[in-house]
Amino acid sequence: MPEFDDILVSGEFSAFREAYAPAVQPAGPTEVRRTVRRRRQRVAVLTAAVAVLAVTIPVAANTTRDRGSAPPPGPAQTGEPSPSSTVPPTPTPSSVSPTAAAPDGRISRSQLLAARVDLPAWPEYLHSPPSCGTEDVRLRPGPNVDSVPALLGDPGHGDLDGDGAVETVALLGCRANGETLGKQVVAFDRDAAGRIVTMGRVVGAAEGMDDIADFSVQDDGKVRVHVADVQPCCGLPSWWPQGQWRTYAWTGDRFDQTAGPTKFGVDPRLTDLTLTAGELALGPPDGQGRRTGTVTVTVVNRGPVDVPRLGFDTLTSIGEPDGADLDRCRTADAGPVAACLLDPLPAGGRKTYTFRFLVDPPGDDDLRPVVQVVHFDAQDRYWDDLKRSDNRVELRTAG
Repeated sequence: MPEFDDILVSGEFSAFREAYAPAVQPAGPTEVRRTVRRRRQRVAVLTAAVAVLAVTIPVAANTTRDRGSAPPPGPAQTGEPSPSSTVPPTPTPSSVSPTAAAPDGRISRSQLLAARVDLPAWPEYLHSPPSCGTEDVRLRPGPNVDSVPALLGDPGHGDLDGDGAVETVALLGCRANGETLGKQVVAFDRDAAGRIVTMGRVVGAAEGMDDIADFSVQDDGKVRVHVADVQPCCGLPSWWPQGQWRTYAWTGDRFDQTAGPTKFGVDPRLTDLTLTAGELALGPPDGQGRRTGTVTVTVVNRGPVDVPRLGFDTLTSIGEPDGADLDRCRTADAGPVAACLLDPLPAGGRKTYTFRFLVDPPGDDDLRPVVQVVHFDAQDRYWDDLKRSDNRVELRTAG
């Protein structure tokens, strides 16, 4: 349309001249026509966009109105659901916060000995000295004569709290009174900075559970601990303590026992022996003043355990063995007990023996002779008695 072009050219040229004439010379009609063509192209594009919006907005409005009057949805579909336009976009990797891995709490023996750690309190019943410290402690290797905390044996490892990382368990001891050790099993971990920290006490020795002998960490993170009712020390035989395996588990803020016995009952290996004795009958003195002494003793096994060997101790307090049933003795030197071993005695049984001695003239010490019966097993090990007070008799003399 030439007329339309001429009108636009004329108008644009006038506007151009009015705006820029004071500063520059006009570019001429040819350049102005190029400018007009570019603007006309932009106007055409803008017009098309406006037309699209004019059609789209009423459609969207009608759609919104239709949703308000739509019937309620039917039963849920069991097939594959269609993608929804309202599903939020998947976060980019930079916006995802990965879960931090738990610190590795596997601590070797040498690392534990090199660290300074805080410990749970030591058993109070042992009256541990102040040097059995709990704060900023440096553990010593193995049991020692000093009253300082020590690492007993090698640590164990396992996932105690279920966080996917391994923790460390160790048996610790500290010398308390004489030869006894206060003992406790303690769990250690590492913090985010890699420092060794104390997780908690698994179990500690206590009254009636004097000793902790061993432990193991299970695959499920529980800790099995071998405990004993008494600690073998100070001349106490190593075979006397009763042992039990007890299981402990982390509950979120501490360790609790989850399996095994909770206390020690009567030792099933022991029995009740009862000794009675007549007078020590003395004969006339010989040329050296010594006299023959004879005594009859009776032993009853009140049960519940059979006794493989009856042992008679402290006989030297009476005199030198000189026959009768003493001729059948087999001497057992069992540490503090040097006994004359004789026959077995089943539970409920009774035995009577006659012993003869050469008795020296009475001395100035005025000590009365004593005889004592002792329970021995088939391995010549001696045992305690359920009622120790009736195992020993002071002999009266006659003659």
